[in-house]
This record gives sequence, structure tokens and C-alpha cells, in this order.
Amino acid sequence: MQGLEVTVLLGLAMLVGTVLAPRLRVATPLVLLVIGLALGFVPELRQIELPPETVLLLFLPVLLFREAWTTSLRSVRRSLRYIVPMSTLLVVASAFAVAGVATWMGVPWEAALVLGAAVAPPDATAVAALGRLLPERTFMKLKAESLTNDGTALVLYSIAVSLLIGDQVTPWQITGMVLLSYLGGAAAGVAVAALAYLALRRMESTLTINLTLALVPFVAFLLAEIAHASGVLAVVFAGLIVAWIAPRITTAMSRRAADATWPFGVYLLNGALFVLIGLEIQLVLHEISPSEIGILLLITVAAWIVLAIVRYLFQWLFSPFSRPGPGSSRSLRHRSRVVSTVAGFRGAVSLAIALSVPLTTADGTPVAGRDAVVFITAGVIVLTLLVQGPLLPVVIRWAKLPADDAAVEEFELAQRAITGAALVALDDLAAEHGVSDAVKDRARQEGYERLELANARAVARQRAAEERDRDDDDTMDAGGDDAASRMGPIPPAADGDDDGRRPVGQLEMIAVSDDIDITQRSPLIRHREATRLRLAILDRKREVLLRLRREGTIDDLVARRILADLDIEEIRARGMDRAAD
Repeated sequence: MQGLEVTVLLGLAMLVGTVLAPRLRVATPLVLLVIGLALGFVPELRQIELPPETVLLLFLPVLLFREAWTTSLRSVRRSLRYIVPMSTLLVVASAFAVAGVATWMGVPWEAALVLGAAVAPPDATAVAALGRLLPERTFMKLKAESLTNDGTALVLYSIAVSLLIGDQVTPWQITGMVLLSYLGGAAAGVAVAALAYLALRRMESTLTINLTLALVPFVAFLLAEIAHASGVLAVVFAGLIVAWIAPRITTAMSRRAADATWPFGVYLLNGALFVLIGLEIQLVLHEISPSEIGILLLITVAAWIVLAIVRYLFQWLFSPFSRPGPGSSRSLRHRSRVVSTVAGFRGAVSLAIALSVPLTTADGTPVAGRDAVVFITAGVIVLTLLVQGPLLPVVIRWAKLPADDAAVEEFELAQRAITGAALVALDDLAAEHGVSDAVKDRARQEGYERLELANARAVARQRAAEERDRDDDDTMDAGGDDAASRMGPIPPAADGDDDGRRPVGQLEMIAVSDDIDITQRSPLIRHREATRLRLAILDRKREVLLRLRREGTIDDLVARRILADLDIEEIRARGMDRAAD
């Protein structure tokens, strides 16, 4: 098929999936995967192949960069005891366990090791798309794990492919590959983040800032690949660092533009990826001999079960080395391990690894077991997405994990802290910017109202938490017909014509008076003073907010939410045209 036809087909498939998913109460990626599988029954559509380099070089850098950008660096630091073994040792254990089972069931050892490397790492984009119901802390730990484990899987894949095509690999070579992959990937990410910092601090245009940010993941991945290091780790390190420094070196307008465009672009890539995975799985199914499908299906189910068992046992064995939360019981830790096991989805990276297996060995003979590797990998992806995906909400309700209100509490704390700091500094800011007492008093009154509102919200939340003693499942059964009620009351219609248009007279200036006291300060002057003072207050709030983030008092994501509100206020104060300059 032609490129334009494929583009239109993917767009229509994503549109249908996006419309159907809320009505079916199923996660959108699952619906898109099913649509891809259904489209694969059309012979002409099965010719649409998913090149592995497209996933690894086009989709993966953007998706990983966005996931790293929206990952809490504080959560990563606090969960290193969990993340490091889960993204390294667990990947190795899972790969060898799957390889052992596959070898026992008839797959050649070298091909079985490639299979293990392909299905071992949970996929970051799949976890991000399907794990939103998890408590915030659990979700962040799984997300950070899935961001970094691809590096381990790709090193294992390189070793397994070398054995598969007949090359010899020594222990020293393996050690060098691991060190180069991790240290080289981290160094490449830090270097690109440093270059981005030097470039962004000299830019003020929204367009150039966002173009620079769009280049960061590709440059990081390219630099790491040139050095034969892990491009995945390079993108993750660059994303975490740039996300941390961006509030100090980018403008409010550029941040709002980025937050508006990146989610949509990532959604398009992610949606297209799940549809293409469905099509690719159909292609793989039709390339396998019917006589082999039975045993391959058994190996697929066995590999899927082994992955779940190894993940649970690994968490249980490493539980003595973890730091349990306050009030954690043995039963709660067991339920948490079950939730984490079910949330271990596989996705596009696994399929890309399987499809990257060479067709021939060094002497030109066909690689034994390649078709089996691709088939089993595709089957494991389908099982994790279509079985574990719908099962996860049920398991979360069964687990009854404690509510994670830390983000809400930190949000309220930060709101009160930055508002109080702005009120304390108001007199100094007014004197510094030459603001009259009338404008200053009005700003003070607005500040006190904001502080009272933040305090009232905190009190209301605490009272609601104390009275919350029943399950909220009943509220989830409301249908789509009450969407209007969830959006709040509909404001009364304005007086005017039946078509909703306001009368022309209401557009005319009505605040006209002949009794203007020319001895008073000009409204234009008061407006300029109020704008200067408002911008100074916003700068003060932003400074206090970033200090709270730096000290670890509030989480990165909480700071980003409040920063978004401050950016909108700044854009409103400056005006759209001036803010975009």
C-alpha cells in the first residue's frame, strides 16, 4: 500500500479506537490492538510491515523522552533500591528462565536466549498507557523500572544474537558490553542535556525552544548508538535532566506550547504503534506453518506464565532488602507484589527486538528458530495486553492498596507556601517596581483570598478523608448520559436571540462617565503598575516553588502542576502576543 493510504488507515483506526474505548470502558491501547488484529485479516493490509528500525529509531526516542519528562526524579531517587535490581537482575533472571523453558520445549538454545531477551523487559509506553489506575507511588516505580530495563534487554539481545549467528563471546566481552551500555548511555544523555542547557538558556523564541527540545531525544539516541552504548538510557537520562532544568531556562509560553503539543504527538505515535503491532502479529501468524502453531502456542503460554512467576518470586526474594512503607503488613506487601506482577506489560520494544534477529548466520545458512522467536514474542505481547490489561483494574480493587494522598497534600502545602511568600515580599516588590499603594493593596487582598481558598481546600479534603469509609465503586457505574452532571451546572443562557448570539447593544461601551477626576492616576498607569507587580509576584512564587522542589519538600510533578498555573497567569498578564515573542 502507498504511504498516504497507510497514514489514512492508521488515522481512521485510531479515531475509531478513541471513540469506542470510553464507551466499552476499556483502555484505548487494548482497543487499538484489537483493531490492528482485525485489520490483519485483510490480505492486502498484512503487507504493512513494522520495520524494527522504525520502532527503535523513530518511535522509541520520542516515547521514552516523554515518559522520562513526566517521571518524578524524586521518586526515582527514593526508589533506587527497587528500580536497580528490577531493571537489571530481574531482566536477566526472566530472560534465562524463559530461555530454559523454551529450550526444554524444543527451541534451540541460542534462539531461546534471544526470545528471553525480547520478552524480559516490561514496556514503558504500555505501562504508562495501562497503569493509570495504580497508586501514584506504585505507578512511578513501575514506570521508572520500565524506562531503564530496555538497556539490559538490548545488551542480552546483542550477546544472544552473537551466539545465534555463530560468533564467540568471552566473559570479558560481556563485561565490556554491559559497562559500555550503561556508562556510555548515561554519559551520552548527560552530555546532550548539558548541550541543551547551553542552547536553551540563550533562546527566547517559543518556536526555537520547542524545536531544540524535539531534537534532544534523537541526538541523545544517535550519540549513544555511535558509541555503541545504550540509546535507551541516553534518552532517559537526557529527559530526566532537561525536565529538571527546563523551568529555569525556558519561557512560560514555550512550556505551555510544549505541554499542549507533546501529549498529542505522543498519543498519535503510541496509537499507531499499537495498531501496527496488531497488523504485525497477523503477519507473523500467517508466516508460520500450521503444523507448528500448536507447540508454539504452548511455548507462548508457558513463557507468559514463567514471566509472571519469576517477577513475583523476584520481588518476594528481594523484599528483605527493600524499605517497606509505614504501616505496611505482610498481607499488603503480598497484594502489592501481585499488582506489580499483573502490571508487567510487554509492548513494541519486545517485538522490535524479535524482528531484529538476522535472517542468516555468518556462513549464510538460515537462522534456526527465528520464526519461532517472532511468533512467541508476539503471542506474549498479546497475552500481557489483552489478558493482564483488563485484569489489572480487578486486581487493583482486590488489593485495596492504601490511598496515596501525598501529591494532594504537597500540592496544598506548596500553594500555601508560595502565596504566603508572595504576601511577605509584597511591600518590597511594590517599592522595587514603583507601584502605588492602591494597586499594592488590591494585590494584597487578592493574595489573602488565594491563601484563604487554599486553606479551605485543605480543611475540606481532610474532613472528606476522615469521613471516607465506604467503597467508591458505586460511583464508577454511572453511564455516559450523566456526563453533563459531572461537568457541573450549565450556566443560564444569556439574554439575546434564539440562536445564542448576544444583542449588538451589549458589545458597545457602557462604562462611560463625564465625572472623571483628572487628578487621579490614569487607568493605563494603574494597569501597567498592576502588570509589573503581578509579574514580580509570579517570579517570586516560581522561585519559592523551585526551591521547595530542590529541597525535596514537594514532588517534581506537583511542582510542574503549579508551574503550569503560574505560566498561564503570566501569559494572561503579559498578553498572548508579548508572551509569544
